[in-house]
This record gives sequence, structure tokens and C-alpha cells, in this order.
Amino acid sequence: MEEFDIEADMIGKSLEYYYRVPYMKYDSEHELPVDLLENIGVSYLKSNLWLPVAGDKDEAVILIDDPSDYQRIMEIQGVVNARNYVFRVGLPEHIIKFLRGEGGDEYEEGFDDIFSGMDEGGIELDDSDEDDEDEGLAATSAIIQLVNRIITEAERMGASDIHIEPGKDAAPGGVRIRDDGICREILKIPKEHCAALIARVKVISRLNIAEKRLLQDGKCKLKVRGKKLELRVATVPTVQGESAVLRLLAAGSAMPLDKLNLTPTNHEQVIELSSHPHGLFLVVGPTGSGKTTTLHAVLGYINKPERKIWTAEDLVEITQPGLQQVQKIPKIDFTFATAMRAFLRADPDVILIGEMRDEETASIGVEASLTGHLVLSTLHTNSAPETITRLLDLGLDPVNFSDALLGVLAQRLMRTLCPKCKAPYKPDKKELDHLIDAYGNQEQFDEDFKDLDLGTHELMGAVGCDACGGTGYKGRTSIHELLVGSHDLQGMIYKKADLDDIRAQALKDGMRTMKQDGIYKIFTGFSDYEQLLRVVAE
Repeated sequence: MEEFDIEADMIGKSLEYYYRVPYMKYDSEHELPVDLLENIGVSYLKSNLWLPVAGDKDEAVILIDDPSDYQRIMEIQGVVNARNYVFRVGLPEHIIKFLRGEGGDEYEEGFDDIFSGMDEGGIELDDSDEDDEDEGLAATSAIIQLVNRIITEAERMGASDIHIEPGKDAAPGGVRIRDDGICREILKIPKEHCAALIARVKVISRLNIAEKRLLQDGKCKLKVRGKKLELRVATVPTVQGESAVLRLLAAGSAMPLDKLNLTPTNHEQVIELSSHPHGLFLVVGPTGSGKTTTLHAVLGYINKPERKIWTAEDLVEITQPGLQQVQKIPKIDFTFATAMRAFLRADPDVILIGEMRDEETASIGVEASLTGHLVLSTLHTNSAPETITRLLDLGLDPVNFSDALLGVLAQRLMRTLCPKCKAPYKPDKKELDHLIDAYGNQEQFDEDFKDLDLGTHELMGAVGCDACGGTGYKGRTSIHELLVGSHDLQGMIYKKADLDDIRAQALKDGMRTMKQDGIYKIFTGFSDYEQLLRVVAE
């Protein structure tokens, strides 16, 4: 429904046609039969996704998400115990909504309701026994509901992080989420409840509630709206009190390579590089720039039964059938370097290493690529040419490295215009000249945009609607910079050439910078120049 913008009723009608059972949508005015629900637990109905919506003991009308599930139907007959049954098909979300009115749902209460409940409880902080008080506060129903609600709302909004921050002195604290790379506030927390909120976060992530002076890290796994979610939690003591950051990591499957929004040239080159039987291919960029997503898209493309693929990751977020994936565990000295050595004894064809942050891991990766394996990895560098100088500075042998390198893909994530409200406009000459000037090379611009009529071409601009919260932007797309390890470039690596010379050679070999790629995506209507400047330098 979200990805393809399909209405619930359209899906309901399809289910009706498929199951040959009438569709029933959610109606807030509909009254459920009290006598049929009398001895049935709401949590049981939620987990089994059915409920009586009308009728009596003579004929019960049952709403269910799958009317062909005979095992559940037999169970329903045993629980409801009516003489006759009539079935209706409904969406799981609608069934939950009906049940919410019956038994309430701690995950779906509004923030105002939760705060009113907290006020009624008369919660007060007692400095004399602060630690015990925090534990007690963390266990109160209202605080539990508030934390659940914050996590649910953040997941629904597609946030990557939740920031819980204390206010200055007596000022209220705040909850901010990072959505599409931008932080925005969703809630103010009364000062007297901030400590209890942080304590609850510590409880679910198994941290020490009593310790407020040290940095702490933890994690927890939970289910939100039927989706598995892992939270990485970091607490930091500030002068105003403890602050917490929760990173939301949704377990998911790999994105197809053709959904990465690579330009046609870059797409062809990535496919060509990943089809090599051996060599080193790197994806680089800052934290949260989509490196892991890109690498798993490449793995998804080359993942065939005839290729044995091993991966070692700091956190296995994306899983794929056919891959052997392991997770780094520093506590027992199971590092990337340890994993690489183990993989080389396990008959690999392709190896993915989460990050090459030290000389040991990088050296083993280069050696593995020279002994007949395709090695994929990431690095935190700002551009593709910088990656080469960084690895040489780590102490890699330039001869081996130059032979091993296939290519380096640098990337960033740029906010995209909301597809529902973006509007075309005719740019004036000044704006067009500025974009062409920012591209940096008139000859390359003419080559890349040879089919573009600048006299009639329209760009897209932000408008703002309910879907994007009035911002005009929704979602992000990647911009790329692909350096291919050509013969000339390999010779320069061997000689430890300067960064500027390596960059000049890469551009000569056909590399387009991230800024140029971003301008290409502005002309194709994905975003605007303002968003490009947020992620690349002027």
C-alpha cells in the first residue's frame, strides 16, 4: 500500500474476488457483538487476526484475513460455538483497528492520552533514593506506553534514529527523529519524566539503570506492527542529564541493483566489475550513506548457485538466501581480519567484509583478491580518489593494491522531491547557467546531456502536501562517483601518485563526480540544487 500507493479498498476488492468472500472494511461506527466477544481475549484475537463482527449464537459473522485457512476456521468454530457461520475477508490492519476499540492497544495510544495518565499517577522524583525511583518509574504503565509509542511512531515515519534529549534546567526535554537525514522534533517531554523515559530505554536494552556517569551501549530486538526491528542504543551523560540515541535497524531483504538509481553508464560498469572472478571492489562514503545497501544489491545480482559467498558484517541487517553471513563479535576477538582468515579456508568465490578500517584487514582483503576471490568492502572516505590514498597511507603494498583494485564507488544520499506534489517549472537562464557552471566541464555537460533541449526543458520544484508533511521532499536517492581501476590508474597507484593526479586520471578515464551525478539527477527531476548542496561541497 505504501510502496505502490494502492488504496486499502482496492486490495480489499482483490481479496474479495480471490477468496469469493465479501470484503468488509474498517468502520469506526460499527458496534461489535458483545455476547460473542464475552469470553474471548483481545490479545488472542489480535495474534490470530479474526473477530466476530456481527450476529449471535445462531449465526455469527466472522471477519478474518484469510478465509481459506481451514485450521483457523475449525478453531473459530470451537471458540465461538455458534450454529452457523458467515465469513468476511478484511485487511489485518483493519482487524486490529476493530480490536483496538475493544481492548485498547498500548502501542497506539496518543501522546496526550499517555501524558494525562502520567499526571493522574502523580509521579514525582525523589532525590533521596533516585536509583530505586528511576527503576520504579521505568516500570510504570504510562512510561512503557510512551516508549512504545515513540518507537512505533518513528518506525511508521520511516525514521533512522530517535534522539531523546533532556532540556536545559527546568525546560522540557525533547524527542527528535532523523527522517531522510534531517532531524525534526516530534514531542516535548516534561522535565520530571525525562529520567524515567531514559530509564525505560535502558531497561529494554539491558543497560545499567543505576549508572548515570558513564557512556553505555546496548541493543534490543522487538516487533513493531508485525515487522522485526533491532534497536542499537547509546546513552550519553550530559550536563543537563542523560541523553539517549536509538538507531532503528529493520531486518530486510536486498534491494535490486536496478533500483539504486545508478546512471546507465555507472550501472553497466558496476555490473562489469562485479562479474570479475577476482579483484577488490569498494563502496565508500560516510555513515548512513547506503554503502551496505549497495553492496548487498551487488551481491544479489551475482548471487547464483555456482558461487559461494561469505560475508562478515558488524551487524547483519540485510539477509539473502544463498549467502553465508557471520557477525563480528569483538568481545571474543572475532574481528573482520579473523573472519577473513576463516573464509579463505572455507572455499569462497566472493567475500564481503563490512569495513577495511585497519591495515591488517585491508592487507588480507588485497591478498584474497589476488588469490582468485572477488572481495567487496566499505571504507569511510569522502570520495573515490581519496580512498586510494587512504589505503596506501594505511601501509598497503602499492604493487599488490594496484593489481587487485577493480573499482571504487563513492556515494551519498540526497533527499528527493515528493512524487505526489512536485511540480514542473521553466528555469530562467541564470539558474541554467549556474547548474552548467556547477557541473564544471562544458564538454562533459554537452556529452552527458546531448539529448536535452535547454530551451524547453523543465525542472521539478518542491511544493508540499500532506504526504511529505508540507516539506516538498519525501525519501532519498543515491548519487555516485565510480572510479574504475584502469591500466593508467594502476600505474599511478604503483608509483604512489598524488591525490590530485589520481583524480585527474579518473576524470580522464570517464569518472563523473558525485556533484555531476547529482546535477544529472536534478535535470531528470529527482531533486533540486538545494538538496544537492546539503550532501556535497560547493
